Amino acid sequence: MPRHTNNVYLTFDDGPHPQITADVLTQLEQYNAKASFFCIGNNILKFPEVFKQVAAKGHAIGNHTFNHVNGWKTANRDYYRNILKCQELMQTKLFRPPYGKITREQTRVVSTRFDIIMWDVLAGDFDLRVNGEKCLDNVIKNIRPGSIVVFHDSEKAAEKMLYALPRVLEFIAEKKWNCAPLKY
Repeated sequence: MPRHTNNVYLTFDDGPHPQITADVLTQLEQYNAKASFFCIGNNILKFPEVFKQVAAKGHAIGNHTFNHVNGWKTANRDYYRNILKCQELMQTKLFRPPYGKITREQTRVVSTRFDIIMWDVLAGDFDLRVNGEKCLDNVIKNIRPGSIVVFHDSEKAAEKMLYALPRVLEFIAEKKWNCAPLKY
């Protein structure tokens, strides 16, 4: 993303989740911050009201496949079908491959319909070897204007993400940067 602005882009993968996503929305609202949520289709079906709340609050929505499939381990046709099944539940041009794993051929096909969004800062909140302090450190040491930061609004990552997020938002506020949603 452009480095000449003061925008940073916080993103959340794997939701929506009724409690965790709600906690993220509360934190973001306290800082008047907007973010982008890369949602799993199956979770949208389980928690449609939470999904609607994310969009209603002005955050960007992205496709993260229906079942969180790994592009490197999934036949192309099945991968595309999984993306399109998720897309039936939303209107977006944003796509993030689960695990960041997508083949060259998949990229060629998917990019005809979506903007594939990767990242430059990985919080590591999903990693069982990383604690909340390390997750915070991963972001603070690497974020700069134009950065796309990955957090996860999932049960696996919740404790670490919810430790780091308010501190990251405070850091961003001190820098006078703006948390913006990705445009599509």
